[in-house]
Amino acid sequence: MIESPYRKFAKDIVIIGITNFLLALNVWVLLPLLTKTLGASAYGIWSQVDVTFQLGISVVGLGLPFALSRFLAAGDGKEKLQDGFYSLLTVVALATIACSILIIAFANYIANTLFGGATGIVIITGIIIFVWSLDIMFLSFFRARRQMLNYGIFMVVSRCVETGIIAYLVLNGFGLVGAVLCLAGVRAVLLVVLFFFVKNQIGIKMPHFGNVKEYLNFSLPTIPGSIASWVSSSSDRYIIGYFLGVASVGIYSAGYNLVSIILFLISVFGFVLPPTLSKLYDEGKMDELKNLLKYSLKYFLAITIPFTFGVSVLSEPILRIFSTPEIASQSHIVVPLLALSILLVGVFSIVYNTLILTMKTRTIGAICVMAAVVNIGLNIVLVPRLGIEGAALGSLLTFMLACGIGSYYSLKEIKFGIDWSFIGKSLFASIIMIMAIFWFRYPTTILSTIVVILAGAVVYGVVVFVLKGFTKQEISFLKTMCYNRVKIKE
Repeated sequence: MIESPYRKFAKDIVIIGITNFLLALNVWVLLPLLTKTLGASAYGIWSQVDVTFQLGISVVGLGLPFALSRFLAAGDGKEKLQDGFYSLLTVVALATIACSILIIAFANYIANTLFGGATGIVIITGIIIFVWSLDIMFLSFFRARRQMLNYGIFMVVSRCVETGIIAYLVLNGFGLVGAVLCLAGVRAVLLVVLFFFVKNQIGIKMPHFGNVKEYLNFSLPTIPGSIASWVSSSSDRYIIGYFLGVASVGIYSAGYNLVSIILFLISVFGFVLPPTLSKLYDEGKMDELKNLLKYSLKYFLAITIPFTFGVSVLSEPILRIFSTPEIASQSHIVVPLLALSILLVGVFSIVYNTLILTMKTRTIGAICVMAAVVNIGLNIVLVPRLGIEGAALGSLLTFMLACGIGSYYSLKEIKFGIDWSFIGKSLFASIIMIMAIFWFRYPTTILSTIVVILAGAVVYGVVVFVLKGFTKQEISFLKTMCYNRVKIKE
């Protein structure tokens, strides 16, 4: 019997959810390790490394990892799969080499402008961009073929090894250079392992580049959008570094990383939804597709709305535990604005799948470019006047605009239901939750933090249940996803 797409989707969500949760723990290990051992300035440089190779990957990938998920998600034959994968891998490799050479050539200028003069770290970052871009192509193979377990295992094991080695190097006096070298080394080893693993599945074949033009026609229009998306979400670190210095980048990044748990949830849906929706769309199963979008958005909001409220209230005591008093006293101010900004990003990342399915990637690119221009303008104006709070405010205003316009155009392509009643109930339940949190004492240890968070989650869940936030049909849908193969009808 053929497995229900709902059930397969649920399995993929669970696997990627667990994967991303474990990856989130990596952030919370490195935050206290780097801030308490090396200080805010070093953590600022570490954050610059992260946003820089994210930018590099957005450019040199040419949007092809996403094209791999879009065009090779169905049951294609081995020959087509081989030619498609190795053609795209070759193109990305050539583009990546060119990008890395440019970064290394201008390393001194980049370091003096954005990295506090750390030229060696900029050079290592250029190498990381080359290695990680190829890693992403291999990992996208698992995504396209919906082999989420393989993806999860490789990501978690490599990140755990990476974090363990970084901890050893930092605690034994090798400093930030040792930590960044570890990133390059571990990801290079991962590349070798991934190559042999994929080779065992599809073999090796000299690519003919037969469908590359089609793939590029799809992917190239997404590059401005990817860059613009990076500008909207990450360029504030560059602008803060330019106007305020790398120490301010470290302080801002600590608050950003506190709310980054939402990003991991976003990446769950962003990773699993596109290949699942592409398969349903290509097979003409529009009712199932709309249901998947509808409930994905609702379940996402069911988690992120209370998270936004809770993290806003608890940000200062949590940051005091995981960083330093100096960082916590300044960083917690930006948390509410950043949390709401990322929530809006998550909404858009679910809704805009309709534009991907209908090949309206140019619309996505235009929206992201507009958001990028607005974000840069706001940051240039606000950061010198308001400091890191100005960067957070600029992000919020930008994502409000992008989410509104993006949702308008996305729902014009494929309209699906949005449960406004539940959103209201979730907001009410979140207010009751933070009232209960205020009743508790602020946490001062990791254990007390966990207790307060769990207590708040219980209060939220009880209020949502009393308000009947989930209907019998939705509960039935969840059961269908997890246990049986019955199709839910509207």
